Amino acid sequence: MTVYGLRLTDDRAICNIPSTIHDIRYTITILLSTTYKKVSGFQLSAYIVISCMSSPAELRKEYRLHGLHRKDAAENAMQQFERWWQDAIESGLEEPNAMTLATASADGLPAARIVLLKGFHSEGFQFYTNYESFKGKQLLENPRACLVFFWKELERQVRITGLVEKLSRENSDAYFNTRPEGSRIGAWASPQSEVIESSEWLTKKVSQLEKSFAKKNIPRPPQWGGYLVRPVTIEFWQGRPNRLHDRLLYSLQESGNWLIERLAP
Repeated sequence: MTVYGLRLTDDRAICNIPSTIHDIRYTITILLSTTYKKVSGFQLSAYIVISCMSSPAELRKEYRLHGLHRKDAAENAMQQFERWWQDAIESGLEEPNAMTLATASADGLPAARIVLLKGFHSEGFQFYTNYESFKGKQLLENPRACLVFFWKELERQVRITGLVEKLSRENSDAYFNTRPEGSRIGAWASPQSEVIESSEWLTKKVSQLEKSFAKKNIPRPPQWGGYLVRPVTIEFWQGRPNRLHDRLLYSLQESGNWLIERLAP
């Protein structure tokens, strides 16, 4: 973004934008610090902010915040995740539990989407969804997944690959009952990933369910519940200058211990 000066007089504006700027697509916003009144000889200083549209190849960011050293890393991958998770929470990041969930069908067709982490412990990572959704069907065919957290404010990524299994009915019931009423009704109303005729159809369905469940307990739909991703590998990525990023890969061994290796950036 570039700032150019602007001077307003009683009947005209004088701006020092170079003629070359007109060769670029841009958006102009005039920022005024006071109200302009048309008085003879009155001058007002302001600024024009030029937001130039850059190509993806021109976008650059140098990562400098932290390093990731083997001597400082936990021996257990889940403990290392806990450390970085606490950093994300204490940094006040918005939705630090947002993660990419990548799945694939039996024939290898990949798909990815953003979901929300709803719990983690020594056994793995939990999220909830509709079992009949596209991701649910892929996980039924191929119960393997990859999770990716990107905490850009900390210049960090965590990439998890693992095996997936459904959580128990008791676990899914317990979480479902903590959800807001609107979300519980939504789980009944939406045939996730299916084609529907219109948004009005869904709104009508919600209204019908609100009447049906009025003053009643809303149970968990049988097609809705949780998954556990049991990690096989977890990579911790810390951005560093000149794209020489720090990468530590934890691989779960048959003994239950984690092998820790440094990867080239």
